[in-house]
Amino acid sequence: MSKINLPNVRLSFPSLFATSSFGGEDTGKYEATFILDKEDHEDLIKKIQAAIKGVIKETLKGKHPGEDRLCLKDGDESEREELQGCYSIKASSKKRPMVIDRDKTPLTFEDERPYAGSYVNAIISLWGQSNSWGKRVNANLDGVQFCAHGEPFGAPGIEADAFDAFGSDDDEDTPF
Repeated sequence: MSKINLPNVRLSFPSLFATSSFGGEDTGKYEATFILDKEDHEDLIKKIQAAIKGVIKETLKGKHPGEDRLCLKDGDESEREELQGCYSIKASSKKRPMVIDRDKTPLTFEDERPYAGSYVNAIISLWGQSNSWGKRVNANLDGVQFCAHGEPFGAPGIEADAFDAFGSDDDEDTPF
């Protein structure tokens, strides 16, 4: 396995405190996707690409599994706005990863960070898969450290004033 440090990257699709689900089924894995800006993280992207080539050479006996079977994806080939001009790398683990704050104290779900859109440091390990499910280069999720707040991904929240349209409890039209 090739350990890689991902400094100051954006976090997307985090399932850090509970296992993720897909199609309504629990995957049994903790997951996160990390977004690397093509300019700001140019050297890091080259390092990851070189490590992937090494995994292909050593573990997969030089047989490239195809771009769609690599954990590193070119965001410009995605329709997601937040991935344009970036690469993304998805990592997962069956074991809950270490999740810590800037001061290295443990974080819990109740701390409400890290969240999708925040900036984190992460440690991942690349590994080659070659079994009955096929050949791939995957990333294991080892740990995540919250670094800084960022614009949250997803639908914007609402304010309490949005409920003014329903009227108050004193309205006579209330059916109950």
